[in-house]
Amino acid sequence: MRISALNLQSAADALEQVLPMKHPADAVMREFFSAHRELGSHDRSFVAEAVFTVIRNKRMLEHMMNAPTPRRLILAALIKIQGVGLGQLEPLLRAGDREWATSVRAQDINSFDEATRLSLPDWLHQRLIREVSDTAATEFGRAMLNTAPLDLRVNTLVASREQALQDLAASGLEAQPTAFSPIGIRLAGKPAINRHALFLRGAVEVQDEGSQLLGYLVSPKRREMVVDFCAGAGGKTLMMGAMMHSQGRLYALDVSAKRLANLRLRLKRSGLANVHPQRIDGEADSKIK
Repeated sequence: MRISALNLQSAADALEQVLPMKHPADAVMREFFSAHRELGSHDRSFVAEAVFTVIRNKRMLEHMMNAPTPRRLILAALIKIQGVGLGQLEPLLRAGDREWATSVRAQDINSFDEATRLSLPDWLHQRLIREVSDTAATEFGRAMLNTAPLDLRVNTLVASREQALQDLAASGLEAQPTAFSPIGIRLAGKPAINRHALFLRGAVEVQDEGSQLLGYLVSPKRREMVVDFCAGAGGKTLMMGAMMHSQGRLYALDVSAKRLANLRLRLKRSGLANVHPQRIDGEADSKIK
């Protein structure tokens, strides 16, 4: 993996915008890439992976340095998490970086306390131990450090999971059924699914398996009236609409007109006729009554 000065600086700049955590990280990253059209697909992939590696391991990485800056957090993530050698980073290091980078590489992560090593808040780590077990707390923490898989939800009004799996395989994509959601598909890697024919005709949507399971917990029926508060871009809304066979009334409420605009694009592709997006001002909005 060749890392350029542009890659490193872009990752540091993106992380600096994300770290205040005033907005969802993925939304900040989308705006960052929109403002930096000079970055190619490989550059964007590097920047995104570096930034989210820092976010997942933030507590542990900060523990390794006295004055964490976005640039040094990126460098530490490359060295300690992604295993990039110092020789590869040498052309990118500034005066004073070399000694620091060597000390970072030498630190023994296993000597840190478990909450720090897993980048979990103390209160959460202690609660997991108290309510579940030491082993479960460790397994949870390790799972949270992994890159999230790319899951799809099959739009059952358009296709079956079996047919979608066949179509994905025919196009050269490796995919398998999700373990718990009966309409979920897990892809290998991070292919550009938004250009795939299945996506373009509304047969699949990107949606985490956990989010799909929430739709099954609600279990909406035909001809019911369902309200999705804080609908956002509408992943669960669209799933419930399909579960209702496009019958009944499904209200998608959100305070953000921008998020609802994204929902309307997805709604058009889904073929659903029972979803009614509506912007509200808050919980006391008269439309809710």
